[in-house]
Amino acid sequence: MMNARIFAGAILAYGYNYWAGKFPSRRVREVYLRGWLGSLGAKSGVQMGCRFLNGRKVFLGERNVINFGCLFDGRKFQIRTGSNVSIGPEATILTLGHDPRSATFEDRGGDVLIGDRVWIGYRAIVLPGVTIGEGAVVGAGAVVTRDVEPYAIVVGNPARKIGSRCLENGVVFSYDLSYKPWMG
Repeated sequence: MMNARIFAGAILAYGYNYWAGKFPSRRVREVYLRGWLGSLGAKSGVQMGCRFLNGRKVFLGERNVINFGCLFDGRKFQIRTGSNVSIGPEATILTLGHDPRSATFEDRGGDVLIGDRVWIGYRAIVLPGVTIGEGAVVGAGAVVTRDVEPYAIVVGNPARKIGSRCLENGVVFSYDLSYKPWMG
Protein backbone atom coordinates (compact mmCIF):
# COMPACT_ATOMS: atom_id res chain seq x y z
CA MET A 1 0.00 0.00 0.00
CA MET A 2 1.29 3.45 -0.96
CA ASN A 3 1.61 5.99 1.85
CA ALA A 4 -0.05 9.42 1.55
CA ARG A 5 3.24 11.31 1.11
CA ILE A 6 4.35 9.19 -1.84
CA PHE A 7 0.89 9.43 -3.39
CA ALA A 8 0.88 13.25 -3.03
CA GLY A 9 4.36 13.42 -4.60
CA ALA A 10 3.22 11.30 -7.52
CA ILE A 11 0.21 13.58 -8.08
CA LEU A 12 2.44 16.70 -8.00
CA ALA A 13 4.88 15.10 -10.46
CA TYR A 14 2.06 14.10 -12.78
CA GLY A 15 0.54 17.58 -12.56
CA TYR A 16 3.74 19.25 -13.62
CA ASN A 17 5.15 16.71 -16.05
CA TYR A 18 1.92 16.18 -17.99
CA TRP A 19 0.12 19.49 -17.59
CA ALA A 20 1.90 22.56 -16.17
CA GLY A 21 5.26 21.69 -17.75
CA LYS A 22 3.65 21.67 -21.19
CA PHE A 23 1.58 24.79 -20.64
CA PRO A 24 2.78 27.61 -22.94
CA SER A 25 3.17 30.15 -20.15
CA ARG A 26 6.47 30.64 -18.37
CA ARG A 27 4.62 32.25 -15.46
CA VAL A 28 2.33 29.24 -14.87
CA ARG A 29 5.33 26.89 -14.85
CA GLU A 30 7.25 29.18 -12.50
CA VAL A 31 4.40 29.39 -9.97
CA TYR A 32 4.04 25.59 -9.95
CA LEU A 33 7.80 25.03 -9.61
CA ARG A 34 8.18 27.56 -6.79
CA GLY A 35 5.71 25.50 -4.77
CA TRP A 36 7.06 22.09 -5.73
CA LEU A 37 10.83 22.20 -6.17
CA GLY A 38 13.25 22.26 -3.26
CA SER A 39 14.09 25.73 -4.55
CA LEU A 40 13.89 27.78 -7.73
CA GLY A 41 16.38 30.64 -7.67
CA ALA A 42 15.51 34.19 -8.62
CA LYS A 43 15.46 34.88 -12.35
CA SER A 44 15.77 31.18 -13.25
CA GLY A 45 13.70 29.90 -16.16
CA VAL A 46 12.52 26.40 -16.99
CA GLN A 47 11.29 25.94 -20.56
CA MET A 48 8.41 23.75 -21.67
CA GLY A 49 8.64 19.98 -21.67
CA CYS A 50 11.07 19.56 -18.75
CA ARG A 51 10.31 16.70 -16.38
CA PHE A 52 11.10 16.35 -12.70
CA LEU A 53 11.03 13.08 -10.76
CA ASN A 54 10.46 14.22 -7.15
CA GLY A 55 10.87 17.96 -7.45
CA ARG A 56 11.38 18.33 -3.70
CA LYS A 57 14.95 17.12 -4.13
CA VAL A 58 15.80 19.52 -6.97
CA PHE A 59 17.40 22.84 -5.97
CA LEU A 60 18.01 25.28 -8.83
CA GLY A 61 20.20 28.32 -8.18
CA GLU A 62 19.74 31.89 -9.37
CA ARG A 63 19.65 32.83 -13.07
CA ASN A 64 19.64 29.25 -14.35
CA VAL A 65 18.52 28.59 -17.93
CA ILE A 66 16.91 25.16 -18.21
CA ASN A 67 16.16 24.47 -21.87
CA PHE A 68 13.27 22.41 -23.22
CA GLY A 69 12.93 18.69 -22.64
CA CYS A 70 15.38 18.25 -19.73
CA LEU A 71 14.92 15.47 -17.16
CA PHE A 72 15.82 15.95 -13.48
CA ASP A 73 15.76 12.69 -11.52
CA GLY A 74 15.46 13.63 -7.86
CA ARG A 75 13.79 10.39 -6.80
CA LYS A 76 16.10 9.51 -3.91
CA PHE A 77 19.05 11.92 -3.97
CA GLN A 78 19.39 15.65 -4.50
CA ILE A 79 20.28 17.73 -7.54
CA ARG A 80 21.78 21.13 -6.69
CA THR A 81 22.86 23.78 -9.19
CA GLY A 82 24.77 26.96 -8.56
CA SER A 83 24.05 30.32 -10.18
CA ASN A 84 24.17 31.16 -13.90
CA VAL A 85 23.98 27.51 -14.96
CA SER A 86 22.94 26.80 -18.55
CA ILE A 87 21.52 23.34 -19.22
CA GLY A 88 20.96 22.56 -22.88
CA PRO A 89 17.88 21.01 -24.47
CA GLU A 90 17.02 17.42 -23.57
CA ALA A 91 19.87 17.05 -21.06
CA THR A 92 19.35 14.39 -18.38
CA ILE A 93 20.55 14.55 -14.79
CA LEU A 94 20.22 11.24 -12.97
CA THR A 95 20.63 10.54 -9.26
CA LEU A 96 19.54 6.92 -9.17
CA GLY A 97 20.25 3.74 -11.07
CA HIS A 98 20.91 0.08 -10.37
CA ASP A 99 24.03 -1.88 -9.54
CA PRO A 100 24.56 -4.14 -12.58
CA ARG A 101 26.53 -6.60 -10.45
CA SER A 102 23.84 -6.95 -7.79
CA ALA A 103 21.99 -10.26 -7.68
CA THR A 104 18.98 -8.36 -6.32
CA PHE A 105 19.18 -5.36 -8.73
CA GLU A 106 19.94 -2.97 -5.85
CA ASP A 107 19.63 0.77 -6.21
CA ARG A 108 22.83 2.77 -6.58
CA GLY A 109 23.04 6.53 -6.70
CA GLY A 110 24.08 9.80 -5.16
CA ASP A 111 23.60 13.56 -5.15
CA VAL A 112 24.52 15.56 -8.26
CA LEU A 113 26.16 18.93 -7.58
CA ILE A 114 26.64 21.50 -10.34
CA GLY A 115 28.76 24.59 -9.67
CA ASP A 116 28.27 28.21 -10.70
CA ARG A 117 28.47 29.13 -14.41
CA VAL A 118 28.48 25.53 -15.62
CA TRP A 119 27.35 24.98 -19.21
CA ILE A 120 25.84 21.57 -20.00
CA GLY A 121 25.27 20.92 -23.71
CA TYR A 122 22.43 19.43 -25.73
CA ARG A 123 21.44 15.88 -24.74
CA ALA A 124 24.27 15.48 -22.24
CA ILE A 125 23.74 12.89 -19.50
CA VAL A 126 25.04 13.37 -15.96
CA LEU A 127 25.11 10.14 -13.95
CA PRO A 128 24.45 9.72 -10.20
CA GLY A 129 26.94 10.98 -7.63
CA VAL A 130 28.77 13.39 -9.95
CA THR A 131 30.04 16.86 -9.05
CA ILE A 132 30.63 19.33 -11.88
CA GLY A 133 32.98 22.10 -10.80
CA GLU A 134 32.51 25.82 -11.27
CA GLY A 135 32.75 27.11 -14.83
CA ALA A 136 33.01 23.65 -16.41
CA VAL A 137 31.58 22.84 -19.85
CA VAL A 138 29.96 19.48 -20.67
CA GLY A 139 29.78 19.00 -24.43
CA ALA A 140 26.66 18.02 -26.32
CA GLY A 141 25.89 14.31 -25.99
CA ALA A 142 28.56 13.73 -23.34
CA VAL A 143 27.98 11.09 -20.66
CA VAL A 144 29.47 12.31 -17.39
CA THR A 145 30.38 9.29 -15.28
CA ARG A 146 32.77 10.96 -12.80
CA ASP A 147 33.49 14.34 -11.26
CA VAL A 148 34.50 17.22 -13.55
CA GLU A 149 37.08 19.67 -12.26
CA PRO A 150 36.37 23.42 -12.28
CA TYR A 151 36.73 25.11 -15.70
CA ALA A 152 37.33 21.81 -17.50
CA ILE A 153 35.78 21.14 -20.92
CA VAL A 154 34.64 17.53 -21.22
CA VAL A 155 33.16 15.63 -24.18
CA GLY A 156 32.36 12.08 -25.23
CA ASN A 157 31.13 8.82 -23.75
CA PRO A 158 32.43 8.49 -21.14
CA ALA A 159 33.19 12.21 -20.84
CA ARG A 160 36.89 13.07 -20.89
CA LYS A 161 38.69 16.35 -20.53
CA ILE A 162 39.78 17.99 -23.78
CA GLY A 163 40.66 21.44 -22.52
CA SER A 164 40.08 24.22 -20.05
CA ARG A 165 37.77 27.17 -20.04
CA CYS A 166 40.34 29.70 -18.94
CA LEU A 167 40.30 33.43 -19.22
CA GLU A 168 43.29 35.65 -19.88
CA ASN A 169 44.94 37.96 -17.37
CA GLY A 170 43.16 36.47 -14.36
CA VAL A 171 39.76 37.76 -15.48
CA VAL A 172 36.90 36.03 -13.69
CA PHE A 173 33.64 35.07 -15.41
CA SER A 174 31.18 37.86 -14.80
CA TYR A 175 28.14 37.13 -16.96
CA ASP A 176 24.64 36.75 -15.56
CA LEU A 177 22.22 34.59 -17.52
CA SER A 178 18.80 35.94 -18.38
CA TYR A 179 16.78 33.99 -20.92
CA LYS A 180 13.07 33.58 -20.39
CA PRO A 181 11.20 33.33 -23.67
CA TRP A 182 7.52 34.16 -23.38
CA MET A 183 6.26 30.80 -24.65
CA GLY A 184 9.49 28.79 -24.16
